Amino acid sequence: MTPASLTGRLALLTGVWVASGLLATWIVVAGIVVTHIEEAFDARLSGLLDAVVAGTETEPDGRPVLRRAVSEPGFDEPLSGVYWQTEGPGGVATSRSLWDQTLPPGPTGHAGRVVRDVPGPRGQHLRLAEQDVALPESATPLHVQVAVARDETDAEIGRLRRVLGIGFGLLGAGLVAGSVIQVSFVLAPLRRLRGAVAELRAGRRRTLDVPVGAEVQPLVAEIDALVAQNRATVERARSHIGNLAHALRTSLAVMRNAVDAPDAVDLAVLRSQLVAAERLVDHHLTRARTAALAGATAEDVAVSALAEEIAAALRRLFADKAIGIEVTGAPGLRARCDRQDLAEMVGNLMENACKWGRTLVRVTVGEMPGRVVVGVADDGPGLPPQQIRQALGRGARFDEAAPGSGLGLAIAADLVALYGGDLTLERSDLGGLQARLSLPAARSV
Repeated sequence: MTPASLTGRLALLTGVWVASGLLATWIVVAGIVVTHIEEAFDARLSGLLDAVVAGTETEPDGRPVLRRAVSEPGFDEPLSGVYWQTEGPGGVATSRSLWDQTLPPGPTGHAGRVVRDVPGPRGQHLRLAEQDVALPESATPLHVQVAVARDETDAEIGRLRRVLGIGFGLLGAGLVAGSVIQVSFVLAPLRRLRGAVAELRAGRRRTLDVPVGAEVQPLVAEIDALVAQNRATVERARSHIGNLAHALRTSLAVMRNAVDAPDAVDLAVLRSQLVAAERLVDHHLTRARTAALAGATAEDVAVSALAEEIAAALRRLFADKAIGIEVTGAPGLRARCDRQDLAEMVGNLMENACKWGRTLVRVTVGEMPGRVVVGVADDGPGLPPQQIRQALGRGARFDEAAPGSGLGLAIAADLVALYGGDLTLERSDLGGLQARLSLPAARSV
């Protein structure tokens, strides 16, 4: 199922939120305005009732009469929608506007003023105010009523509600449209980022390098870091394949010569080369798995102690050469590295020094800010500068008579790069070659 558009979802949520808010606002505002209109209407009605009450008197026969004229032209216009009516013991008096109609009788004998809605002539909807009035000259109270048609007021209230509804609806539509435009503008960098990722996948660019907001920039940096890590993994895989190819080529050549020998097949040579080839394959499979982990198995390793262990093993291996191996340096220095990988790196460098050294191999363990530095120097013939630059390449061998596949330094360089370190070669103070290995130091607790 395709996920909904962020812009569409935000527009929907904004529309619901804005509609809810504007609906509540419309109800409140319309209610306030309608209440004000109705209060003004009732105030006018009460004012007319007061004026009629003030001008009402009774004749000697008890019939009510309006002695004082009220300044309301509607009382004199037939069926105008403005009416008064007075009822007493001597009869009923009405305004000319009522013509031949009368207002509905109301309750008598109650205190105070009553306001209610009643039907009127010609289907009018009247708002009626009534009150019992006691006059000095009459023993029986008069019942005075004033009514005003509210149809026009109700129509005005309806128009007001419609106008407010249309206004708030247009405002809501504008707010939603503005939100959509704003979101589209804000999400524009993401669209550019999507295009850049597509170009990156197609190989048309090497990094994203897209101008985005500060909130998205960490994501871009992480994607670039992931791409760089993947490229490094691919390069390591190519390097492992190349190393394996170089190493196997030598073994295959030896086996071919043994098979093609004119006298007889040298089974001992074939067996030894097959064992060597097996070791190479196992070694590079292990290196490939280690590269895939990208340092995930790193631990804090005591470098001097590990170098002493390797030195003890190499003293036995090169016992016939009687070469001395010295390990110096601070014993407390620890590198952040897989122990087996560190043993292979340092072991390759020390074994290489033992092969070429004459009488002495010196291993020094030092530190730099955030780094542990392992130096391996020998007193052998060393290498000229042009060969030092080539020595870290896969299969680089400068003496074909010496044993080995020529991969020791290249493997050490691959591994140290995996942990973010570096390997350099230089002329040693002992006269031979010095390899300097730099690795991240263990994290301080």
